[in-house]
Amino acid sequence: MNKLPRLVILERDGVVVDDAPETGLTTAEDWVAIPGSLESIARLNHAGVTVSIVSAHTGIGDGTMTLDEVNRSHARLHNALARSGGHVDGIFFCPHGPDQPCECRLPAPGLLRSISLRFNAPLQDVVFFCHSADGREAALAARAEPVMIGSGEMFQDLTEAVDQLFGGSSGA
Repeated sequence: MNKLPRLVILERDGVVVDDAPETGLTTAEDWVAIPGSLESIARLNHAGVTVSIVSAHTGIGDGTMTLDEVNRSHARLHNALARSGGHVDGIFFCPHGPDQPCECRLPAPGLLRSISLRFNAPLQDVVFFCHSADGREAALAARAEPVMIGSGEMFQDLTEAVDQLFGGSSGA
């Protein structure tokens, strides 16, 4: 990460909100922001960086979550970000179940390519903060720069990664 990118993409689970691998996130009330993640997004916003989030909403595909619930979850995220002084410029998600073939479920690069088109940003200039091996594979397939967060990876959390992006300082 040599310079501040124009666009960053965040994998929702494990980067912005606590990952819930056993039960998944099925209601808007299920997610809990990882400490510092919302403030880190606001910091990126204040530096003029476009921020987008990707996630899989498997519950839509398997019938355990409705699109209305997904929208409520996104509204909750937008509200929490606004209280922290930040926002996301887009939320892109895969609605398919794991057994449904698609190009948008990580590790396929379809969501990243959609974000690239939406924001007219070449993926080789994009940083993808990801938590999962699937996220890393998608970034590599799309030619974006994967930056691993959590689980003993490159950075402990988004706050640490954003500090590094800004040259190691904690202020914007």
